[in-house]
Amino acid sequence: MSVHARLRWLFLANATVLLTHQIDAAYWHEWELFHIPGGNQVNLLANIPIIALVLYAHSRVVADIETGLPFYQLMAMLGFLTVGIPSFFFLLGSESFVQPMSIALFIATFVLSIWQLMALRDFKKLMASDSE
Repeated sequence: MSVHARLRWLFLANATVLLTHQIDAAYWHEWELFHIPGGNQVNLLANIPIIALVLYAHSRVVADIETGLPFYQLMAMLGFLTVGIPSFFFLLGSESFVQPMSIALFIATFVLSIWQLMALRDFKKLMASDSE
């Protein structure tokens, strides 16, 4: 598999897991965890720009991996944020996101985000060696 194909595959895999987490977050009433006024309705509105950003970022990575690199890195950072925030609440005693599939989504997001950054590092090394 080429480096470009690996980067695109990892982005798509992480985006898929992150969007699936958003479905899981609705199950767990994430708006209650964050004390979002307006409940599910405001939560749905807040997810529109998040999902739009993920889809737009994917289009940028697919269109041109070199110019899409900031979006590629953004996806990995969103992955770490997605894992970090609920983990913080879990440490505070929250009983949300404790089902096996919820935990599997967090583990997958964490692993894919690390894998993305490692692949990005390898890609940058390859780009640097090609320019020499």
